[in-house]
Amino acid sequence: MGQAILDFATTGKAGRLRVLSSQFDEDSIDVPYLFRSFDEMPALEQRALSEASGRVLDIGAGAGCHSLVLQERGLDVTSVDISPLSCEAMKLRGLRDVRCLDVLREDVCADGGADGDAGGGADGCAGYDTILMLMNGTGIAGTLDALPQMLHTVAGFLAPGGRILIDSSDLSYLYDDDSFDDAEPYIGEVDYRMIYKKVRGEAFPWLYCDYARLEAAASFAGLHCRLLQQGDHYDYLAEVTQK
Repeated sequence: MGQAILDFATTGKAGRLRVLSSQFDEDSIDVPYLFRSFDEMPALEQRALSEASGRVLDIGAGAGCHSLVLQERGLDVTSVDISPLSCEAMKLRGLRDVRCLDVLREDVCADGGADGDAGGGADGCAGYDTILMLMNGTGIAGTLDALPQMLHTVAGFLAPGGRILIDSSDLSYLYDDDSFDDAEPYIGEVDYRMIYKKVRGEAFPWLYCDYARLEAAASFAGLHCRLLQQGDHYDYLAEVTQK
């Protein structure tokens, strides 16, 4: 994905970004969509950006479309992604604070994104008033069991009174009955591999989580979760805050 994003950022065009999964048929991502403007974003993303305030951390920023909207509105935005090529593209696009790191293993509050213990956030800076986790923000947890720890770690980067704005989707609509309730593994635990031109990425786990399970994971992590808005196709936007 990083190579596709950098190609489009530098040339204005990109090839097909293929998405493979053991659970689904092959799909593809429309690379220009990763560069969408505010008006081109779905309603849940527009709501999240309208809710953002203060100092903002954009986790999994990708091509930086959400960060750019907020930076243009005058907000102080830190854009984080695990992909060095995505980070290079975001810098080319004019984002001022871009950091290449894994937020679950490194301290985003450390100067320049230096290595640190997971969850050590507020010790390194004043913390963030808004943390964005959009385009299926639960995904980076990978599994349902890992979701409470992910929320706990990310909440460690919040300033007092701050909040996480996170979206996801309920994949239970793929089932014709209620059998998904007892499915093992959880229906929302999927795997992906991306291929772009001759670049073949490693397979990685990705989590889609229904709201009830997100709320339960937040409670287990000692956090409060509130549903902000439901989308048109089993998706939703939620707010997670410290109790």
